[in-house]
Amino acid sequence: MTAAGSDGVLRIGNASGFYGDRFDAVREMLTDGPLDVLTGDYLAELTMLILGRDRLKDPSLGYAKTFLKQLEESLGLARERGVRIVANAGGLNPAGLADAVRALAERVGVPVKVAHVEGDDLLGRGWGPQVLTANAYLGGAGIAACLRAGADVVVTGRVTDAALVTGPAAAHFGWGPDDLDALAGAVVAGHVLECGTQATGGNYAFFAGHDARVLRRPGFPLAEIHADGTSVITKHEGTGGLVDVGTVTAQLLYETGGARYAGPDVTARLDTVRLEQQGPDRVRISGVRGEAPPPTLKVGLNRIGGWRNEVVFVLTGLDIEAKARLVQDQLEDAFGKHRPADVRWELARTERPDGDTEERASAYLRLVVRDSDPEKVGRAVSGAAIELALGSYPGFHVTAPPGKGAPYGVFDAEHVDAASVPHTAVLPDGRRYEIPPAVHTADTEPLDPAAQPAAGLPEPLPDGPRRAAPLGLVAGARSGDKGGDANVGVWARTDDAWRWLAHELTVDRFRALLPETAELTVVRHVLPRLRALNFTVEGILGEGVAAQARFDPQGKALGEWLRSRYMDIPEVLL
Repeated sequence: MTAAGSDGVLRIGNASGFYGDRFDAVREMLTDGPLDVLTGDYLAELTMLILGRDRLKDPSLGYAKTFLKQLEESLGLARERGVRIVANAGGLNPAGLADAVRALAERVGVPVKVAHVEGDDLLGRGWGPQVLTANAYLGGAGIAACLRAGADVVVTGRVTDAALVTGPAAAHFGWGPDDLDALAGAVVAGHVLECGTQATGGNYAFFAGHDARVLRRPGFPLAEIHADGTSVITKHEGTGGLVDVGTVTAQLLYETGGARYAGPDVTARLDTVRLEQQGPDRVRISGVRGEAPPPTLKVGLNRIGGWRNEVVFVLTGLDIEAKARLVQDQLEDAFGKHRPADVRWELARTERPDGDTEERASAYLRLVVRDSDPEKVGRAVSGAAIELALGSYPGFHVTAPPGKGAPYGVFDAEHVDAASVPHTAVLPDGRRYEIPPAVHTADTEPLDPAAQPAAGLPEPLPDGPRRAAPLGLVAGARSGDKGGDANVGVWARTDDAWRWLAHELTVDRFRALLPETAELTVVRHVLPRLRALNFTVEGILGEGVAAQARFDPQGKALGEWLRSRYMDIPEVLL
């Protein structure tokens, strides 16, 4: 891989956090400031299911088509500026996307060397007839091999999000599989970059404390990677948004669990991460320790779980509870012997007393049904609902006409021996290079808190006057999904707030604040150097986002719900 800047720093930017992210970001990242590598993360659990259904319709598809459209206007810019592009937009068909990129390059007259990484597709291993996709999460070594062979554009299938950074960094600095601390530093930087503007003020708990004009259009983030794996998270000068210790902490906690963050390249110790504000929009990440990766790879499976339908009834004015009971009883009677296997009702009391508009005087009753038989969730449900239109509660109407139902997906995670997965770099000249599995591995065991750096909780805050107030006045939070589980990361902005938070926000208190978690397994992880607690909640999202088992099926707002809950907070913190 060619040299980066004269300062020895490798500048890696991100231009996509999901399939459907801001289209103009690729061009903006190429024109707004210097870069060496531009990455794009297009894949998520739900995206793989969407691509799987695309592939069923047309076997030549299965990749993120948006990426090609972005390259059409930006490939020349990247070539002109010497920026290499690495993206996981290949999805289920990285070879097909690589061919499409070559054809595009020829059409627009931009000579580039294109390579791809494959081997993650394990669909043929007998997972079951309903499984549409089965993909192992590969590391960055295949990307590094492609870049070392001179590739200008590298597209992959399912790799870890952080691999888009570990691969280019390993290629540039010559890291090998035993450079664990350096790789771990790159993993942390990659995790911060992977969701795009979530690192630069997007979805930020304390957004209200900043100028709204600054946050209106956040710039995408970039990492200045050093040879030892340390990095500085920043953004192009003059772009919107902000980068501070808070925004970086929030993204570090996003969709993680315990202190050991395991991946195919390395297990990064999140409890060793140090963050330091180095200036406006510059946060240094240092101190990250790495351990051997696990001997297995995670495999994401998407399957068709059955059929789903929903109806949302609008209840206006008085007697909301009675109206809800009436229509619920009527529908249950109408189902009779054909009741769907899974029937869920949820009443959202959004109405206000003496509402000054009809909508502000209304509540919503949501019915969701699931079954393996499409007939039981189709006409049997929509017909029964509409037939009540003139014989149910006063003011009967629904938010939209109920349909015939649709298939829903289920996400499962399995693990396979890493040595059994053919991680392959297909180089620009067509040669195939097999990536050997890691020689040194270690099972990922939960950390004994006494063994962690900065072990132990801080001294409790001295007793003093308290008053009931929302937790969010003194703590930030960010939450997300991993299959059917969710995590809620909570952090304090000051040492005193951390002294209080670490002792007060126990698992029992967390369950009391979020009653939906009361009967679920909740695990608390302590990250003292980040002044943070990370809670994992098992099963709250059912069978994953595609199953849409609950309101907010990805758990994106669980953290904000927690912040809105009242606790007895020391007045000195308020």
